[in-house]
Amino acid sequence: MAIMEITIVPVTGSASVSEYVANALKIIKESGLKYELTPTSTVVEGEINDIFNLAKKIHLSPFSKGAPRNLTLIKIDDRRDKEITMEYKINSVKKKL
Repeated sequence: MAIMEITIVPVTGSASVSEYVANALKIIKESGLKYELTPTSTVVEGEINDIFNLAKKIHLSPFSKGAPRNLTLIKIDDRRDKEITMEYKINSVKKKL
């Protein structure tokens, strides 16, 4: 299982992008993958092919709402030696505090 952090930055001439983020979040919800919204990004957990396909849909979504340009930032943690989840990573750090 992989974990992806994704952020979209639609370039629209407006400082507010929450409408575009809300649309991307709808796409994530429809995917059925586990996710967590943060103030600056969304983290999604799933099989690598599923999250890559989802990333493409998220990236393209601002264009369907009229944005002329979109910048997408993606970070993927794909660990193969053992199964990891978002909770596993958080708990691993908390145990060391």
